[in-house]
Amino acid sequence: MEKRVAILATDGFEESELTSPKEAIEKAGFTADIISVKSGTIKSWDIDKWGKDFNVDKLVSEVSAKDYNALVLPGGVLNPDNLRTNQDAIIFIRDFFKQSKIVAAICHGPQSLIDAEVVEGRTLTSYPSIKKDLENAGALWVDREVVVDEGFVTSRTPDDLPAFNDKLIEEIKEGKHEYQHA
Repeated sequence: MEKRVAILATDGFEESELTSPKEAIEKAGFTADIISVKSGTIKSWDIDKWGKDFNVDKLVSEVSAKDYNALVLPGGVLNPDNLRTNQDAIIFIRDFFKQSKIVAAICHGPQSLIDAEVVEGRTLTSYPSIKKDLENAGALWVDREVVVDEGFVTSRTPDDLPAFNDKLIEEIKEGKHEYQHA
């Protein structure tokens, strides 16, 4: 069976945190779709300036978690802040947890998981500036390059992408996790 991965992003995502996982997903023989809250293209952030535009494959309002094996949430400061205020995005994220599917978030990506109310009791990492937000939402925050908690993969920064990608692919190959929860 073909494995499909949704990469949920909007304007202001960190470019490498979308392109690097997408490349690893496709290299592993899986399909990756860029899902967004807006159609057309979304603009990346490249370290300290605006980056390239990327084509959106599907709107989040038109897809379902049941269509995918895994979800990737790139960081960037603007991206997760915009996603967390979009009800379709929050429902989409929450459904991956309800269906015990793989979710991977890097850098500021876990911010939208707070609004999806899926981090309580979970061990994770993120960009250090959102540590307190995640802890206040009930997460156990640790400072490691990659953390895996029952199919839930998190990393801190673009420097962690090699480890993040390796764990993401490993988890997709394993499949569902019965203890993944919303």
